[in-house]
Formats: sequence, C-alpha cells, structure tokens
Amino acid sequence: MIETMKFRKTLRAGDREEVRRLVEATGFFRSGEVEVALELVDENLAKGEEVSGYHFLFAEREGKTLGYLSFGPIPCTLGSFDLYWIVVDPQEQGKGVGRALLREAEREIASQGGRGIYVETSSLPLYLPTRTFYERCGYQIAGGFPDFYAPGDGKVVYAKSLPPAGRGE
Repeated sequence: MIETMKFRKTLRAGDREEVRRLVEATGFFRSGEVEVALELVDENLAKGEEVSGYHFLFAEREGKTLGYLSFGPIPCTLGSFDLYWIVVDPQEQGKGVGRALLREAEREIASQGGRGIYVETSSLPLYLPTRTFYERCGYQIAGGFPDFYAPGDGKVVYAKSLPPAGRGE
C-alpha cells in the first residue's frame, strides 16, 4: 500500500485540524506540545515556508492523511536542518509510512543544500519505538541531556549526514 501513497508539500488551511488529530491520536504528546505543532502550521500559513522556515510533507492515500512531517533549516548554520515533527496515524504505524516520509524529507532537504539532519526525542521508555525507528533509518545518537524535559525525562539528539543532492540516496 506504500506504492499508492502520495506526498504533498503545500500546506492548506484544513491541515491544521489534521495535524491536531494526528498529534493527539498518538497519545504521546502533552497539550502544550500539541500547541507547538499547531504553531508551526500557523506560522507557515501566515508567512509561507520561506519566511517561517517551516516546511511540511503530508503522506496521503485516497484523500486520507496518513501522516506528516515538518522540518526547517537551523538558523546560523550552513546546511543543517531540524526535523521538528514526524507523526503517523496510529492505524498506519508499522506500515512504512514514517520511513517513506523521512526518505522524502531527506531528499527534499538535500535538494535545498542540506548536509545534515538533527532530531530530538525523549529518553522515556514510551519513546523507545521512536528511538529505534530513527536508528533503523540510519540516524545516530549525537548527544543527550539528562532531565531536559522533566526530571527523569532526558533529551536524546539524533543526527544523520546527507550526501550532496543528486549523489546517493
């Protein structure tokens, strides 16, 4: 079913509620985190991706949003990008949607001159599948900060170097 999936880069006003639905459906994120995901949508819609710095990819099949990803260049760097969010509908998890979104984002970032991607996640046991996902996709732990989000909830930073656009995958 991955072969019938399509990607969309243009953010539409109705995507705000789709982002809310997806982020809330995972059960991973607190209300403040949901609001941050929505702020990125609002910034993009108000200012455009070039000014806001927030780029989006949506995975869709037959009009249904399967998941989304957002990323952007890191200010004051040359070719470093943050991966802000990658969220897959719980009914679609484990079917390759997240991996396909990530590959497409890596291609897009490389085409924009990106050299590396950085992503942060929680060290809590709840996030073990997330950390395993990044590792299986070729990301390596670049650092960590104990008790970053809360006592007992550290930040784990993953990184992946990208080949120059047009060379390699």
